[in-house]
Amino acid sequence: MTQASTAHPAGQAEPEHAVPEDRDRPPGDRSGGLSGVVRRRLATVDAHLDGRSWLATAVIVAIAAILRFLNLSHPPGKVFDEVYYARDAWGLVDKGVEWNYKDGGPSYVVHPPLGKWLIGLGEWAFGYSDAEHGVSAAGHLVTTAPEFAWRFSAALVGTLSVLLLVRIARRLFRSTVLACAAGLLLALDGFHLVLSRTALLDIFLLFFVLATFGALVLDRDARRRRWARALEAGLDPSRPGRAGRPPGGWRNWPWWRLAAGVLFGCACAVKWSALYFLPAFALLVILWEVGVRRSAGARRPWRDTVLDEAPWLVLAGLLMVVTYVATWSGWLLGDEGYYRVVDAQRWPNAPLSDTPVIGALANLIEYHKAAYGFHAQLDDPHKYQSWPWQWLLLGRPVAFYWSGDGSCGAASCASEVLLLGTPLLWWSFLPALVALAWLGLARRDWRAGAILLCVAAGLLPWFWFAVDGGRTMFSFYTAPTLPFLVLAVTYVLGAIVGPPDPPGDAAARAASRDRRLVGGVIVGAYVLLVALCFAYFHPLFVGETIPYADWSDRMWLDGRWI
Repeated sequence: MTQASTAHPAGQAEPEHAVPEDRDRPPGDRSGGLSGVVRRRLATVDAHLDGRSWLATAVIVAIAAILRFLNLSHPPGKVFDEVYYARDAWGLVDKGVEWNYKDGGPSYVVHPPLGKWLIGLGEWAFGYSDAEHGVSAAGHLVTTAPEFAWRFSAALVGTLSVLLLVRIARRLFRSTVLACAAGLLLALDGFHLVLSRTALLDIFLLFFVLATFGALVLDRDARRRRWARALEAGLDPSRPGRAGRPPGGWRNWPWWRLAAGVLFGCACAVKWSALYFLPAFALLVILWEVGVRRSAGARRPWRDTVLDEAPWLVLAGLLMVVTYVATWSGWLLGDEGYYRVVDAQRWPNAPLSDTPVIGALANLIEYHKAAYGFHAQLDDPHKYQSWPWQWLLLGRPVAFYWSGDGSCGAASCASEVLLLGTPLLWWSFLPALVALAWLGLARRDWRAGAILLCVAAGLLPWFWFAVDGGRTMFSFYTAPTLPFLVLAVTYVLGAIVGPPDPPGDAAARAASRDRRLVGGVIVGAYVLLVALCFAYFHPLFVGETIPYADWSDRMWLDGRWI
């Protein structure tokens, strides 16, 4: 196992400090190649296929898939906000826009369409039924229970997010064991499980934010490999202009950064709250680019970063905007969407335009203004609303479903779907963040900084809204931050295990092995306890019918969880 805070790959053979012959040699030298220090600083995870790590990944993903797809059609009917999103999704499939079948007109919605398009994909494939609105349609692949259809995409994307986290953690920590621990913790989290089994938007937001971060990590590695190749070929980074930079050409474009722009556009097309991550992601790119130039020996790393990377950041931003607008294609290409065309009867006071093309975009902007006004003034009290400082403490989970019916072998039964994180895992987040900050500062580890920055981007804006205007908020707003919280825990677990055997005498290696053995036992015990905690609360995550007394025993915080 590799230490989470270690800055070099597992099994790195290069010296920790420059050997004497390296000290006076420039970073790139045709006669000698890269110095040991520079090679170590530019090292990335090997690009070749690691069969064992992928096999371990497959096992973790299989566990996640079984938990998310098993009995997916329960509970019956639409739970919580499925009453909106499942119906809106079918409207997109059927008419290209969210549609109110009861009133026979377009629905006014305040979230972009991509998440609902993805929900609708399951309804298109497996069928849709809504007795209340008189809608029934067979699936194009096979017709199943309608609940399975509208929850299918959430379960699939939730499973894929576990896959993403395993591979991202593998690249960050350079340890298959730590990567699998991260994936298993996410797979066994009740909060993630409930969102993966419900047709809400937040699991899609989580997926695309995490995918954007993963693409940026791949971009970081690709750019460092580019500099390493150039230095090996004899590049002198101290030379001015293009002569001191790696060669260009389309093969050396930052393709993963451009992919991140597309993925982040998808995140924004699920929920606008993805925008809170935009400054963090842009800052990471800039800091990583400055870092690689500094490691390579560039004389002006900040200036060169601005000159070289600003155009690519702008292009990634344009791709983000184009992707976002493209998800509104059903609204733009038709005439039935809310605010799409001038209609004196439906919206007499809306400043809409009937000019071709430009008018459609102008009307889309007006629609966004109206939706933003709704979000800005959302302060109606709700039974399950909570404040950001309660979220990581599980101060007020959201009940998605409740029923006292059913058979459980007792006089009184209960069945509930409660959006509750696995308590032992979630109550580890705050201590892990404190430890992560300390370890990151002490060891100047870029991974700790990246994780902390993403956690801050996902949580701190909600504190501002809570203090500034008392906006109505719910615990599921933490969804896109969850993978980074799990990475924080995983980082600390890696630090507990410790580094590989150090060079030196046998006694030092034996002491290191003993320490890692103790650390491994502690980490294994923690993961096992999280799994047992998850199993204990599992009935509340999937709506299993249990005796009322057993349900009551699981209400650890009494009225806060009821």
